[in-house]
Amino acid sequence: MRSMLFVPGDSPHKIEKASEGKASALILDLEDSVVTEKKDEARKLTLAMLKGRRGGHQLYVRVNALNTDMTLADLAAVMPGRPDGIVLPKSQGGDDVRRVALWLDAFEAASGIAVGATRIICVATETASSIFGLGSYKGSSPRLAGLMWGAEDLSASLGAAEKASGGVFHSPYRLARDLCLMAAAAAEVAAIDTVYTDIDNLAGLEQETRAARRDGFSAKALIHPKHVDIVNAAFEPTEAERTWAEKVIAAFASNPNSGTLRLNGMMIDKPHLRAGKKILGQP
Repeated sequence: MRSMLFVPGDSPHKIEKASEGKASALILDLEDSVVTEKKDEARKLTLAMLKGRRGGHQLYVRVNALNTDMTLADLAAVMPGRPDGIVLPKSQGGDDVRRVALWLDAFEAASGIAVGATRIICVATETASSIFGLGSYKGSSPRLAGLMWGAEDLSASLGAAEKASGGVFHSPYRLARDLCLMAAAAAEVAAIDTVYTDIDNLAGLEQETRAARRDGFSAKALIHPKHVDIVNAAFEPTEAERTWAEKVIAAFASNPNSGTLRLNGMMIDKPHLRAGKKILGQP
């Protein structure tokens, strides 16, 4: 999974357009992009989209945050549509994951879905307090599939005047980004980079995405369909990377009892094997 495109849950037109693209996953949004008066309508439209799915996209639903008291109603409305996963905004840590996972157990049983099938991705850096919960995601639930860092709501939580200048995030946001990346690595789940909000600056989008991939992120969240192809391409391994990965994997396959090997004059060990498999998308 490389690209996750947010789509307002109350906009059939935007959902239809997004379905024609090549995003790895669509996130049907019941939270920020839907005003309170249209939440019920958005739930119904989102359920219809889930039941009428087409194409190869994974379909996630971003529910409303736990502190809104709307999360259960969101889940009750959309789980009969068998979403691939739930995106939990403003998550505070592993306890939130366990709480939602317990609810999903019940909704899956009621809908005839295999228990455990619905994954959870947390937006894990949207409040100042959430930063201190990043270390608690490890081992929270087998459902946890990814941690996404977000800058927009964090800015409001901090009372900051601006998030970035010259295309570079200021220090608090770089800290949130890096800690989310490390928390995802520790929990052995996908690290998902935040959305890029300068819609028409495609060169800036490519630069930010390549930096995310360089540092270890495996996907990026998006808010506009024209960003999808650029992000997918930026996460595509180069030919040199593929060649290196194939050689590393082949070397260990030929020497299954070795912990370290010599390859092209360089010493390699099991972390190199894990890196090679990640490049090729192997488990």
